[in-house]
Amino acid sequence: MLYAFISEDRPGTLEQRLAARPAHLERLNALQQEGRLLLAGPHPAIDSNEPGEAGFSGSLVVAEFASLDDAQSWADADPYISAGVYAQVTVKPFKKVLP
Repeated sequence: MLYAFISEDRPGTLEQRLAARPAHLERLNALQQEGRLLLAGPHPAIDSNEPGEAGFSGSLVVAEFASLDDAQSWADADPYISAGVYAQVTVKPFKKVLP
C-alpha cells in the first residue's frame, strides 16, 4: 500500500538539512530503485523553486510499504530526524486516484 510522509521542519535548520541531505537522498534512491517511490520532494519556505536562505518548511514523500508499521519505522529512521531537522512526521495511508 502507498503511504504519505508529511514532514515539518524545525525553523532555522537549513544548515542541518543540507548536511543530512546525502544520507536522506540515499534512502529515497533505494526506494526508487526498488520501484516503491511514487514521489518525493521538499516544501520551499517561500513561493520559489530555489528558496535560497529561506530554506524549506518540510517534505512530502509517497512510497509503497507492506504496512503502516513498516512505513512508520522507515520514517523514524530518516537522517533528517537524527539531525534535528524534522519537528514532526505524519505517516498515513494514501490512495492514488489520479493521474
